[in-house]
Amino acid sequence: MAKVTMLNMSGAEAGVIELNDAVFGIAPNEYAVHTVIKNYLANQRQGTQSALNRGEVRGGGKKPFRQKGTGRHRQGSSTDPSQVGGGVVFAPKPRDYRYTINKKVKRLAMLSALSSKVQENEIIVLDALTFEAPKTKEMIKVLANVKAAKKALIVTAEKDENVIKSAANIPGVRTALVGTMNVYEIINHTSLILTADAVKKIEEVYA
Repeated sequence: MAKVTMLNMSGAEAGVIELNDAVFGIAPNEYAVHTVIKNYLANQRQGTQSALNRGEVRGGGKKPFRQKGTGRHRQGSSTDPSQVGGGVVFAPKPRDYRYTINKKVKRLAMLSALSSKVQENEIIVLDALTFEAPKTKEMIKVLANVKAAKKALIVTAEKDENVIKSAANIPGVRTALVGTMNVYEIINHTSLILTADAVKKIEEVYA
């Protein structure tokens, strides 16, 4: 099992925690990670873009100019895509970009993302993360103490409004629960900050 030094909110060592190799020690599968991230981004698309094709543009009943003698190309309708104000060729229409992927691929991608953070020394484990009240300055101090990167994802086992609100206004910093974290967020943030309770819960879910 991989061993990671656990820190407290002051940045001092607070012991050593062993990480389950079945969750944090596998060989990362880049294909699974790519597949899941691609699926996640596709599912985020609203698909509300829309434009009018030549059959939907208003007008077009009368020939815009005579066939010969104008020095211009022959044209039978003002709604033609070649005309100013005409329709759009292959106009985009509202559509749903969502699709599903295999659960086993999702699980493999999550384990790969977690393992890659351990291998790249981008994981930080805190013995605890608590605030008496929402304080952005206090969260900034904690991040500086543990030497977190500018882009950091904080994962906790249980919902804590003080932690969420303390991190809400810090650019590049996001919070998540074990049940809501996803592969894209883990890969997209340089530092992955986990509480000791979050580590236990992740191992319970994915081991």
